[in-house]
Amino acid sequence: MIIAAGLFEVVMAYSLKLSAGFSVPLPSIGFAVSAVLSFGLLALALRSLEVGTAYAVWTGIGAVGTAVAGMVVLGENASPMKIASIALILAGVVGLNLAGGGH
Repeated sequence: MIIAAGLFEVVMAYSLKLSAGFSVPLPSIGFAVSAVLSFGLLALALRSLEVGTAYAVWTGIGAVGTAVAGMVVLGENASPMKIASIALILAGVVGLNLAGGGH
């Protein structure tokens, strides 16, 4: 559930970009739907996961997924510093899970 919630967070951010400040209807609707799904799945996942780890995984998936989507789909800058920062986020999420916070 937490992985799906994180993926919907990526869709939410991507839709927000495409909505052009909520002036384009379809991406604006996509933003709202994906936000509800993302937060809803996060809430369900929190029934069985520690809040700190769950939130870190959720935001980690969202941050990494959104950064990668921006670079791959939107042609945003893919500097070495950006790639290294993404790797650090991933390392932090994996570390939290290895520390026993995940199921």
